[in-house]
Amino acid sequence: MIRPADIREWRGHDVVDAGGHKVGPLEAVYTDTATDEPAMATVRIGLPTRQRLVFVPLDGAVVGPGYLMVRYDKPLVKDAPSIGTDDVLPAEEEEPVFRHYGIPYRAGAGGERRLARG
Repeated sequence: MIRPADIREWRGHDVVDAGGHKVGPLEAVYTDTATDEPAMATVRIGLPTRQRLVFVPLDGAVVGPGYLMVRYDKPLVKDAPSIGTDDVLPAEEEEPVFRHYGIPYRAGAGGERRLARG
């Protein structure tokens, strides 16, 4: 299991898919508010003048020398819901991120958001 403190140290390192294909640099880590464990990461993609942040789940992620390998293929990650490089994911847009990866979505018991940027 990747600990929250460990993965935050990897900001700026490459995120690669299971085949070793570079997706982009790790931008931020989002923690599951129910478990306080790292759940999603944002990856910076796009051209230098038109970059955006896409979300990728961290379940099954593995840290290697200079990279973070996720278990999702690069095309799936690049097609994931995204936000601007200076934006924050609104609570009402969390469910589409989970749905994109086929992960069931459950808001908190009081209806609070599921992800918190760490």
